[in-house]
Amino acid sequence: MPNPTSAGDTMPPIHPSYADPAIAEQPSRRVAVLVEFDDTWGRNVVEAIARYSHDAGWQLLLAPRDAERRLRVPEGWEGDGAVVMIRDESLINHIRDLQIPAVDLGSMYPETSWMGRVMTNDSARAKMALDHFRTRQLQHFACYAPVIGRYPKRRSEQFRNMVREAGYECHAFEAEQAGTSIVDRESLAQWLQELPRPVGIFASDPYPARQLAEVCMHRGIDVPGEIAILSGDEDELLCGVMSPQISSIELASHRIGFEAARMLDNIIRTGQVPAEPVQIDPLRVCSRRSTDYLAIGDPDLKNVVRLIWEHAADGVQVSDLVRAAAMSRRKMEQRFREVLGRTPAEEIRRVKLEQARQMMVTTSMSVAAIALSCGFSSGPYLAHAFRKQYGITPSELRVGRESQQPAVVPRLPSVPARLN
Repeated sequence: MPNPTSAGDTMPPIHPSYADPAIAEQPSRRVAVLVEFDDTWGRNVVEAIARYSHDAGWQLLLAPRDAERRLRVPEGWEGDGAVVMIRDESLINHIRDLQIPAVDLGSMYPETSWMGRVMTNDSARAKMALDHFRTRQLQHFACYAPVIGRYPKRRSEQFRNMVREAGYECHAFEAEQAGTSIVDRESLAQWLQELPRPVGIFASDPYPARQLAEVCMHRGIDVPGEIAILSGDEDELLCGVMSPQISSIELASHRIGFEAARMLDNIIRTGQVPAEPVQIDPLRVCSRRSTDYLAIGDPDLKNVVRLIWEHAADGVQVSDLVRAAAMSRRKMEQRFREVLGRTPAEEIRRVKLEQARQMMVTTSMSVAAIALSCGFSSGPYLAHAFRKQYGITPSELRVGRESQQPAVVPRLPSVPARLN
């Protein structure tokens, strides 16, 4: 099954209503949603499923639990299907015993081919993480993915493979663990002390990322000066309240929920389970203080790059950089190619496009308005440059974060991107 966010896909965008002419003709279905919604990802997924169910006329059973507080459908419930986030084998057995169609939202147990699957594209996530570190000119990388039962090994493996394919070494925390507890702080602190500096560490999700930040703070390790931390998933609370705030990768969680509901609907109607999972690319890097670092030894060049980062959208030109840096244009071009691997003009363009990407998923501004704000000549020109750079159109990117109707599931208040 093709990636629904890939370039050239003809899938229509998600509109404020997910209404489908065929949905109105369907009988009411009872669907269980066995997904934790105590974090941003889970709430967004459940919200999207709830909106789909509103148009489809489904009756949802949200996060039911048994006496042991496990996600379980109550005895005697007769339903038509389930959307689940599988994190242990006991839940697989529970769903199998129900003998109903099901769609899994993860990749921890890919061998369960009798279920449909909608998941984040881990390869795209790994590339986004490495690209973010490389724009900071980091050359040392590490991965922290303790076994806590929240994510599959493949998430960290994809990052490690991506780093190696780029020609770098990737250090990894290898301590053995029992159960699902996060590792002890002493072992983690010792590992951090042994890493080369400066280093970019990819943490599989906000929980290990938070622990990294806490240990660095207690041990006097400078974040991001010595260690830059990037979480593989976004959580507005955990990433936003830490000091320093933690950069993260925002996933297309609304799109994941919608695609899972649509897939389940189709499986119920046809009895056919897709042979391949639907893989959905992440949206963006939420850049915060934990990766706000430039590993450039030349202070003059560092200042020039900072000038681009801060004023690219204001129309800064290469001639402005030459005047500010007190170096010749030829020398500047040479230093940029040696250190960044691109020209000053290419860096200006890259930063403008990244700023536009951030605005695409954090505002409701039109493409034309975003183009003007980021220093592009027109909306069509920005859309063309955007597709060339990222492989998708602005509208395709926005689909993953669609949230236009009033929320069916209450959401916790957002935490500002910067508190300091």
